[in-house]
This record gives sequence, structure tokens and C-alpha cells, in this order.
Amino acid sequence: MTLLLGHRGTPRLHRENTLRGFQAALDAGLDGVELDVRRLSDGTLAIHHDDTLTDGRLLPFMTLDELPPDVPTLDQALAWAADTGAFVNVELKYESARPDDRVPRSLDAVRAHGLSRRVIVSSFNPLLLVAARQAAPDIERGLLIHRTYRLGPLDAVPAAMRVTGSVALHPHHTLIDAALMHQARRAGWRVNTWTVNEIADVERLTRLGVDTLIGDLPQVLLTAR
Repeated sequence: MTLLLGHRGTPRLHRENTLRGFQAALDAGLDGVELDVRRLSDGTLAIHHDDTLTDGRLLPFMTLDELPPDVPTLDQALAWAADTGAFVNVELKYESARPDDRVPRSLDAVRAHGLSRRVIVSSFNPLLLVAARQAAPDIERGLLIHRTYRLGPLDAVPAAMRVTGSVALHPHHTLIDAALMHQARRAGWRVNTWTVNEIADVERLTRLGVDTLIGDLPQVLLTAR
């Protein structure tokens, strides 16, 4: 069965990356959520997509006591997932290409909440996924891509998948066709895609055999079933 995840929760109904939005995704019938992890200056791991709040404050320069109440910490989000049985795609955001302590500390938190088998860690940055592989090889990894990485006959994606030890490729849904699915199946990769908000896309991707659909609208994703 196709896994269905709310993209940052239910952002068309509730503020994105909030516990209320996460719970709404489950209440609507989805299997879990995708969320984003940022690091504050005091080491707190917060759930937020951009590095800037709506009021202009930069998260990397903030501390826990300055965090707005509607921005959860990673620990709070994982506690929610442990309580509800939700599956979580944890996307590691970054300000610098070089990994910092957010990688091992995020994975430590996943383990502490007993979620190693219900979490996949994803990133656009292969270096973060290499660090994740070193820190917690038992927690699955997914490589995010938003475009092709081909130069003539050369394709950088298989090499990045091998180096990071990723079990899943996470392409934008517009990149997925029969050829990509054939490549993935031949290599043994799962294919998890974002941000699927049209019923026609759900139907096309389901026919192609995509493993996970991530989107903003639960009622659209649920047409896969």
C-alpha cells in the first residue's frame, strides 16, 4: 500500500510544521507527516522549514526561550509520533554544506523515542546523509532531488545513493516517469515523492508504483486508496 504523508502537516488547513497540523494529517487518515529540522544557536532542534520566522528573526541566532509557542522542537514532534504511531519523514535542513551536530543529535532523538523503524531521514545535502549513515546506519535515509543530475551518459544520482547508503530516492513528482521507476526498481530503491496536490498526479504516480506520496491536501492523497 502506498504510504501517504502530510507535507509539513496540513499546511492548507493549519500553520505548517505544527503539532496541530500534524495531528490533523493523522485525523484525516494519512499515515504520518514530513517535517523539517533546523538548529538554534543553543543547539535546540526546532521544526521549521525556512531559516527565518515570519517576523524576520533568524532561527540559527535564536535560543529555545525565544522560540514562538507554535514552533515545536524535534523532541516534541517525535514524542507526538511515538504516542500516535505516525510515520515521520525527518528532513534535515542546513545553512552550511558541512554537517554539524544536528545530524547525530536528530538521530539520537529518533532512537530515544523508539522510532528507528518509523522514521526516514532525508536531505538535499548528501554530506548530511553520509553523516547520518555514520551516526545511525540502522535509521533509513532518503536522497532528495529537485532536478536531474546528468551530464551526457553520466548520472550522479546512483553514486550519491551508494555513498549515502540511501534506501529511497525522494524526487519532486514532476521528475518521475517510467524510466526513473525502472532505474529505481533495478537498483532496489524505494521512490517517495513530493508535493503531490492534484488527483491526476496521484493517479499517475500510483500507476507507476511510487511508494510514498507527500502532499498538502489529505483528501487528494487519499484518492490513492
